[in-house]
Amino acid sequence: MIQRQVYRLKAGNINRLKITSEDLPEPAEDEVQIKIHAIGLNFADVFAILGLYSATPDGPFIPGLEYAGEIIATGSQVTAHQIGDRIMGVTRFGAYTTHLNINPSYILPLPDDWCYADGASYLVQVLTAYYGLRTLGNLQPKHTILIHSAAGGVGIWANRICKAVGAYTIGTIGGAQKIKLLEAEKYNDYIVRDPKTFKTQLNTKLQGRGLDIIMECIGGKVMKIGFEALAPMGRHVVYGSAHYGNTASRPNYLKLIPKYLTRPRLDPQNMIKQNKSVMAFNLIYLFENVDIMHELLTELKALHLGKPIIGHQYSYTELPKAIREFQSGKTMGKVIINV
Repeated sequence: MIQRQVYRLKAGNINRLKITSEDLPEPAEDEVQIKIHAIGLNFADVFAILGLYSATPDGPFIPGLEYAGEIIATGSQVTAHQIGDRIMGVTRFGAYTTHLNINPSYILPLPDDWCYADGASYLVQVLTAYYGLRTLGNLQPKHTILIHSAAGGVGIWANRICKAVGAYTIGTIGGAQKIKLLEAEKYNDYIVRDPKTFKTQLNTKLQGRGLDIIMECIGGKVMKIGFEALAPMGRHVVYGSAHYGNTASRPNYLKLIPKYLTRPRLDPQNMIKQNKSVMAFNLIYLFENVDIMHELLTELKALHLGKPIIGHQYSYTELPKAIREFQSGKTMGKVIINV
């Protein structure tokens, strides 16, 4: 048994994120024990900490969905992994820690030329992008794709996936400081998002193209405008709703409730007439269907998408600060916690 440090809290307030120490038992016979070296932040983390994520546990929990590290112990039934192996992995919460025990189905070998920060920047966001585009969106060559939060981790991977199959991409960002990153990633075009002018901006950027897929993580008015712009047989793939986010330490329900009540209402009967669809998913689905997850990862490996872009790095003790910076919407690429 070893002692580990964790961030454990009851959802509802970022200020509750405090480091505590606790004992971690030896791994079960079908588990490995990981010493974590890097943790990747995701927007699901923020919403879980605030209690706005449907999958958030009811009681105290350890946030965090992805990490990279090394195996320091193995259970008696584990034969495919050895002590000292460098790995990257996912977990249904529990990554905000220095050590964890997990079934090896949820880890992968870290590529030889990747550091731990690279490993903690990959799985959650690339799986989100690929499952949304390929499985739900039916991505095809020459499709036109609108990718929101284009300078974030999911947005970067989504663009690379689209480029790998020959699709046309338009990225949206919240500020002009992110334009250079989109140009470096070879987006075909971009929009600096303004809800007041977004409809006009989008129509201008489409230049008569049919809009085939939207990777939706904004919600609100932006989502409604995007759906209206979809071409026949277009697919609106929803995996988040930053529309509800803010920079406060806890949810402000006086502001959230009106946003919820005025959210877009889409009529399936009209979808039939328009030949459009909305598809939504939660990545927890892949955690619960690990065989599908590994099938997708095998397909992704064949695309040779390159290394992640790491935009910001913090120490483990700075994790609450990192969450606040991530929450601001000003970050680009992946936000990493070095342990």
